[in-house]
Amino acid sequence: MFILSEDSQRTQGRDAQSSNIMAGKAVAESVRTTLGPRGMDKMLVDSGGEVVITNDGATILEEMDIEHPAAQMIVEVAESQEEEVGDGTTTAAVVSGNLLGEAEDLIEQDVHATTIVEGYHEAAQIALEAIDEQVQEAEVDDEILKQVAESSMTGKGTGGLTAESLAETVVEAVRHVDAEDGVARDNVAVHTQVGASSNATELVPGIVLDEDPAHEEMPGEVADASIAVLDVELEVQTGEIDAEYAIDSIDQLNAAIDAEEGELQGYAEAIAESGADVVFTTDGVDDRVSSALASEGVLLFDDLTSSDAKDVVSATGARRVGALDDLEESDFGEADLIRTENFGDDDLAFIEGGAAAEAVTVFVRGGTEHVVDELERAIGDALDVVATALDSGEVVPGAGATEIAIADKVRQEAAGIEGRKQLAVTAFADALDIVPRTLAANTGQDPIDALVDLRAAHESEGRAGLITNGEEVTIDDPFEYGVVDPADVKREAVESATEAATMIVRIDDVIAAE
Repeated sequence: MFILSEDSQRTQGRDAQSSNIMAGKAVAESVRTTLGPRGMDKMLVDSGGEVVITNDGATILEEMDIEHPAAQMIVEVAESQEEEVGDGTTTAAVVSGNLLGEAEDLIEQDVHATTIVEGYHEAAQIALEAIDEQVQEAEVDDEILKQVAESSMTGKGTGGLTAESLAETVVEAVRHVDAEDGVARDNVAVHTQVGASSNATELVPGIVLDEDPAHEEMPGEVADASIAVLDVELEVQTGEIDAEYAIDSIDQLNAAIDAEEGELQGYAEAIAESGADVVFTTDGVDDRVSSALASEGVLLFDDLTSSDAKDVVSATGARRVGALDDLEESDFGEADLIRTENFGDDDLAFIEGGAAAEAVTVFVRGGTEHVVDELERAIGDALDVVATALDSGEVVPGAGATEIAIADKVRQEAAGIEGRKQLAVTAFADALDIVPRTLAANTGQDPIDALVDLRAAHESEGRAGLITNGEEVTIDDPFEYGVVDPADVKREAVESATEAATMIVRIDDVIAAE
């Protein structure tokens, strides 16, 4: 009796476990060399010839277009890490892969998969306790936030800028949107523009739009602007159906033209009389309307996307209006300055300041598309981790020190666990050693020697990481060198990596349909 179709493929037992674990390990291995300040970049070329150069774990795994279902789970670990805390994606993926490798060794020793899963979950709880013990007692101030941002960006493609100078911009941006109910991370945007050195990167207290004025004679700059945001089509109204009109005389033609001109002139007069200096509309604008507004000194931007219109409303405090007859002064937003600037073939609109301004934009410059793309990813991650650190108020040492501390505590606790589950708990600790070992390998150190020295330093000093200071690599307290990470980044990495690894380990039957 046939239950599955003839074209279905089924893999069971040890073969299924081995296949899934191998796929997960392969994915993790693909990003391992990007970890740390000396991590290398990957060049990813898709079928259309598009090139991405990055060492961001989530971006690499996303661009690789992985199809194996077990390997896809590792990709989801990185995606979850990116979504929740913004950084630590490579760490999460690498730890997942190493947890799978350790599990594979245990399976070969006839340790049951369920025992491994139980041991891993118990070890993860011990790991979370160890992270709590590593949290720095000092208050998270601007200096520590800068260290968090700098630690996140070090080793990433920051062009001609140092991570230190970019960190100041990142912290200033996050502080701008910090409120009593937390950090409004969505109010911080990153806008990239090719055509200058990355040293030209700046913070704009407002938003930046890819828009140019509707008419070239309109003012290029308006100070203390009163801003109207419209969902109105400023063109000649047309019917919903196709219709033809018969004109029998020149007087009828002139009357039709005059009516059309009067309609358009009415739009321009209504806007000019409203008192608005700057108008944004999501619909089209007739050239005659924009010309009339230009003569009145009104700056107009047309055909905005709904998203851009929403950003303008958020940044200026304006209200979107659906009809000109409803436009009132109370609907206006405010900005200290609205200016337009040309960058090669692109025109940008800068909306800066204002009493109701809530948004801020990191305006990123770079010589090439690849540079600004990688800068955008690096700054985006830094913004996320700074916001996370500011919200939680908890940071832990970086440079592998937290992983060394976690592994040490897990090994100590493993001694009190009975049965074969103790092997899984110990294996969990061994898996976490992949982080300091990889950091050592990527800096040119011997991984085994570095791991031994780190453990000894942790035992004697209580906190030890692998510090890269220029060309010199030393083992010392990361807090002394400002190498810190948000505690939530470590927690999320442990939890998501454990969940993915245990899910894969439990699979003993793979049925692939045609």
